[in-house]
Amino acid sequence: MTSTSEDLFDFIASTLKQFVEKEESGSEPSPVRTRELGFTFSFPVKQSSLRSGILIKWTKGFAIEDMVGKEVVELLEAAMVRSGLDMRAALLVNDTVGTLALGRYHDADTVAAVIIGTGTNACYLERADAIIKCQGLLTTSGYMAVNMEWGNFWSSHLPRTSYDIDLDSESPNPNDQGFEKMISGMYLGDIVRRVILRISLESDIFGPVSSRLSIPFILQTPLVAAMHEDDSPELKEVAKILKENLGISEVSLKVRKLAVRICDVVTRRAARLAAAGIVGILKKIGRDGSGGTAGGRSKSDVKMRRTVVAIEGGLYTSYAMFRQYLHGALSEILGEDVAQHVVLQVTEDGSGIGGALLAASYSSIPQRG
Repeated sequence: MTSTSEDLFDFIASTLKQFVEKEESGSEPSPVRTRELGFTFSFPVKQSSLRSGILIKWTKGFAIEDMVGKEVVELLEAAMVRSGLDMRAALLVNDTVGTLALGRYHDADTVAAVIIGTGTNACYLERADAIIKCQGLLTTSGYMAVNMEWGNFWSSHLPRTSYDIDLDSESPNPNDQGFEKMISGMYLGDIVRRVILRISLESDIFGPVSSRLSIPFILQTPLVAAMHEDDSPELKEVAKILKENLGISEVSLKVRKLAVRICDVVTRRAARLAAAGIVGILKKIGRDGSGGTAGGRSKSDVKMRRTVVAIEGGLYTSYAMFRQYLHGALSEILGEDVAQHVVLQVTEDGSGIGGALLAASYSSIPQRG
């Protein structure tokens, strides 16, 4: 994550080679010599064609400086050559677009895809004629997938606190990914840690200030979920995590409940922000009940179509309270009448399977069968 581009892609190529050798073990040699694959690269890229794109910047803790501004497909293919793999990338795709592709493969009503995991991002299907810089560009369907990179969204209306400001300034990418740092799994645990540290410095409610509280990212988001969802009468899991991970021991049940409350506030805010982002997409494409018209009609006057949003990411799939808060906020913003037509559909490995489906669609190798 912090080495060189050659080290990163040599690691990817060597892992790919191990996978290929394992899958081919005992099977007949493939009649196709050069194989094609889909390259899912979930970082901001300036994409100029199906299989070429330049890395704009890193996110999610990656900081390989020599790679910014370089063609990512060229780096992957050079590493595959060094590893002795006879392969080429059929296309370059973002993980949100892969998830959208997999979502539409299973359900034609899928109009958007959202990733809520270590990082967060979204994409949606837009009419090609509504994209100013693509006017005059013909597409077979009349639509284009738009990768929003919404993790970098910023607005003065976002409920940013001193904890967010401090986390951002001390991160590897200050002033970037503001929305992501308030929502995604990489950061929620550290926001909770910072709140507990501030309380510890200003009062003795958590006992003597633990040195472990000053270690960035020592409290990971799965631990926040475990504390938040601890339903034991004495909150034994909360006590265990506070002691083993943060060095806070012998605290009363009241203090353990305070820790749960902190987890709840941080998670609830993140889920509601994610829900607001989803509604923003639906509003843009006229799927929020307004029909995308300017005629002043009420939501009740507009016939709602079934609308599916494909969702992937461990924060959404594994954290029940996050998921519950997101669904609640979606219903609150859209209204029950509209929200009942919006389906949040979990996909499994949209990054991988979706990328493979797209690679097969654009492959230059004739398909058999």
